[in-house]
Amino acid sequence: MDLRDRVYIVTGAAGGIGAGIAEALVDAGSSVALADLDLQTVTETARRVDPAGERTLGVGCDVASDGSVQEAIAATVAHFGRLDGVVNNAGVIEMNEARHATSAAWARELDINVIGMFRVCQAALEHLTASDQAAIVNVASNCGKVGFPNMAGYNASKAAVINLTRSLATEWAPLGINVNAVCPGAVDTPMLASVADWLAEHHDGDPDDILAGMALPQLGRKIAPIEVGRVVAFLLSPDAAIIRGQAINIDAGETPY
Repeated sequence: MDLRDRVYIVTGAAGGIGAGIAEALVDAGSSVALADLDLQTVTETARRVDPAGERTLGVGCDVASDGSVQEAIAATVAHFGRLDGVVNNAGVIEMNEARHATSAAWARELDINVIGMFRVCQAALEHLTASDQAAIVNVASNCGKVGFPNMAGYNASKAAVINLTRSLATEWAPLGINVNAVCPGAVDTPMLASVADWLAEHHDGDPDDILAGMALPQLGRKIAPIEVGRVVAFLLSPDAAIIRGQAINIDAGETPY
């Protein structure tokens, strides 16, 4: 893949999957704005993936705020001069049994995971229509297809991301924008570790043993964030022009559809 002269913004890029995506995009030759609520950490991550500091920019961004999202997009375009694509990775998870889940927790997951994604897409739209190879990749989850216990709100939010991806792909294809989603599973990130911690606390287990048990059988290990990033880089590239509105599983064969 050759993404030279392309500019992308990745939300939730301070660490985990977002940082892996940014690293893969830099490896493919593009410039990347790494956006995150934690400006200090995301700036450090930007320098780590691009020590010369020539092709990355760390920007503060709260995807729950229209104004913050608009400012992040504007800062990206002002710095790099263009915007060719968006990767919506920012997200939160609120672990709880469905019978104990609160409406406030549900609202937070839906606002950040779904509406936040849409805020970024809308704010970027006018810049993407000016690109000759515009693309959007939304980070959903295999949770949006399978529905795991103790995370009903997260499952629902990721299912909504998958459906919204399909809607935007249909509506925005005439504008020259390709839209897809990826559905990772068991990626080695702090979020996965937090899930193991919650399960251990509420089900009398050892968090290290639970986390180790999340290794994917066909792969024999968990997925590395940069491996997700390489799939995202492909979907942003012109090589993926015939892949549209899809939710691509990145879970080592765990999800059959």
